[in-house]
Amino acid sequence: MVLGRNEANKVIDSQATEQRTQVRRAAFASAIGTTIEWYDFFLYNTAAALIFPQLFFPASSSYAGAMQSFATYAVGFAARPVGAAIFGYWGDRIGRKATLVITLLLMGLASALVGLLPGAGSIGIAAPIVLVVLRLVQGIAIGGEWSGSVLLAMEWGDQRRRGLLGSFAQIGVPVGLVLGTGGMTLLSAVLSDAAFDSWGWRIPFLLSFVLVGIGLVIRLRIMETPMFAAIVAKQQTSRSPVVDAIKHHWREILLSAGLRFSEQMPFYLFTSYVLVYVVAEHHYSRTFVLNAVLVAAALELVTIPLFSQLSDRIGRKRVYLSGAVLTGLLAFPYFAVLKAGGYVPIFLIVIASMIGHAMQYGPQAAFIGESFPTHLRYGGAGLGYQLASVFAGGPAPLLATWLLQVTGTPYSISAYILLAVVVTVLCAVLITDRSRADIADHATYARRS
Repeated sequence: MVLGRNEANKVIDSQATEQRTQVRRAAFASAIGTTIEWYDFFLYNTAAALIFPQLFFPASSSYAGAMQSFATYAVGFAARPVGAAIFGYWGDRIGRKATLVITLLLMGLASALVGLLPGAGSIGIAAPIVLVVLRLVQGIAIGGEWSGSVLLAMEWGDQRRRGLLGSFAQIGVPVGLVLGTGGMTLLSAVLSDAAFDSWGWRIPFLLSFVLVGIGLVIRLRIMETPMFAAIVAKQQTSRSPVVDAIKHHWREILLSAGLRFSEQMPFYLFTSYVLVYVVAEHHYSRTFVLNAVLVAAALELVTIPLFSQLSDRIGRKRVYLSGAVLTGLLAFPYFAVLKAGGYVPIFLIVIASMIGHAMQYGPQAAFIGESFPTHLRYGGAGLGYQLASVFAGGPAPLLATWLLQVTGTPYSISAYILLAVVVTVLCAVLITDRSRADIADHATYARRS
């Protein structure tokens, strides 16, 4: 009897050890995968602000070139809901792991090809056309990446720590921004302007080949999440998961999209449009602005998990609303400082602008993921998350450029940010906070299913 008990204890200990190992692997795979994907995505953002206007639209004026470059940038965002629908179907049908391998391959290949693409001076109109196609592929890949990465960590770990575990996917954003922006900063500092504009900017894009190889090795070692495996074992997967998510959880999809307005739209102004504005307004070096964004992104490596863990303790909604309000309070001071100039004030306001973003972006993964049942979670969460890209993130630099041109004042952009905050606050109030609910239990969602 004693021997049997010992053997049983060994089995239990072995299972617990394997569980902890898989949780760590899932969290790491979630972070490293999104890091690589967002590294690629942010490289494009930086290049769209600094390189692409003159490389792919050389015949345009400065204003028109910036508008055309940011338009190709916006195309990637428009493609993201398409990617969420395509990969949401497969993610809820065949699993999280296999789908994430495909998104990683697509993103890396598209980014590397951008690094090889000749400019308009060499191949004419074909250059911007191919650029748009590659940006579409990037958007489709990133559209399928987010929800899978979040669920990989959320569905493996302790449900009482879903906010923290889900934030590992979110950490990939500032890490990708640090790597992408840091690479551009380093090259712009060590190379002459002519060398950087000619070939130096291509190097970080070509490194995507190496990073994708690393990401694939890590992701292929992860097992399918227990929550989804249980759904498969019970034969409870949906035949048309994306259609069912829209049919039964359309409210949650729309509220999830609105939830992101004050997080996503200002973020792309604070990390991409600021490069154009400060250089044009004060003729500061682009290296200075890139360094400010780099430090702000590095700060999020601490603040994102910090606020995510706080949301596990006091609830997602409280932390999220606080971040949205802070973003609104900074909207006018932010552009007042950028307009006035000064190296130290600009550096500090760029850093401060990312605190409100971290308060929202950290808990956001769990906040949105918890709104959908397991068999519809990949598609439902992905659609909600990526739908905001069409109306918030994608058009942000384009509209900011237009607003400044039409009104002549950056405060029109501040008003634009404030509008986004109002949308988010309303959606955050209306969406159900399931911070402490059992998301593996289908009954949790019975009222709306």
